[in-house]
Amino acid sequence: MIINTGQRTDIPAFYSEWFSNRLKEGIVCVRNPYNPNQVSRYRLDPSVVDVIGFCTKNPVPMFKYMHLLKDYGQFWFVTITPYGKDIEPNVPNKRRLLDDFKKLADIVGINSIAWRYDPIFISETYSVSYHVRAFEKMATALEGCSTVAVISFIDIYPKVRRNFPEVREVTRAERLALGKEIIKIASVHGMTVKPCAEGNELAMHGADCSGCMKISDYEKAIGKKLNPPKKKGARAECACYLSSDIGAYNTCKHMCKYCYANTDAAVVSAMSRLHDPKSPFLIGNYMSGDRIHDVPQESWIIDELSLFEAFDSNENNPFKTQNFRLAD
Repeated sequence: MIINTGQRTDIPAFYSEWFSNRLKEGIVCVRNPYNPNQVSRYRLDPSVVDVIGFCTKNPVPMFKYMHLLKDYGQFWFVTITPYGKDIEPNVPNKRRLLDDFKKLADIVGINSIAWRYDPIFISETYSVSYHVRAFEKMATALEGCSTVAVISFIDIYPKVRRNFPEVREVTRAERLALGKEIIKIASVHGMTVKPCAEGNELAMHGADCSGCMKISDYEKAIGKKLNPPKKKGARAECACYLSSDIGAYNTCKHMCKYCYANTDAAVVSAMSRLHDPKSPFLIGNYMSGDRIHDVPQESWIIDELSLFEAFDSNENNPFKTQNFRLAD
């Protein structure tokens, strides 16, 4: 199975000690965000967890715990955007993040890491031409470290509108113009652009619009085939395979203005005070009335015989005939 850590918060950046304790103890509990007394309890064991998926803006705090992940498959999305502290107040320096991306790529391998340049919004400061220049600079720095660049254009959810009232939708003309340039730049630097939930409009310019977090991406990362249960994407337009997220909303302390997972700074501050690195829960602990569901887990790896092993076991295999020889 696949465990995800990054759809609701940034665990590597802010909760790496907690996650290391979960790996050591081999168990993690997750509250249903819409029914808090409904708790899913997962085993963290490489015999049943084939891949752990990460999505982070700062992988560095996790570096000292990477030895705990050595028996797990991993796939890392690292988001590096061109925005300043006016938009991403608590995200580390971007030049440092580019170096950190390279270090992570050295640790996990090029097939287990992808660069996210998203969400993209357009403003007077962050114009189309600004994005083109920024993407070129970053793609140059990351060449050879990733074969994938994921992009998406900002979706203005209610939380985004509340925390970022001046933002506007990116027009179709802007999406096509900027997308075309990004795809061209990425290709030069050995990367395929994968738009996230953006439909097929950039396919004509060379983008892979089939999804940015597919089973095939996990398979490439671990070098094995998976047979997962069928699952729908988070949104109708999303083709990604998302499952078993162990994060919690209103806990990401990057405080990016475009964030869809935080209500506001006060709520995040209050939630963060309830964090205990030793708890099985990211926030709080067991509560009266909790209904614990131990999630059935099994490996999705297909235990395949190689073609030669399968052929050799066949009673009709002509190579088993002593006098058989290949034709000249």
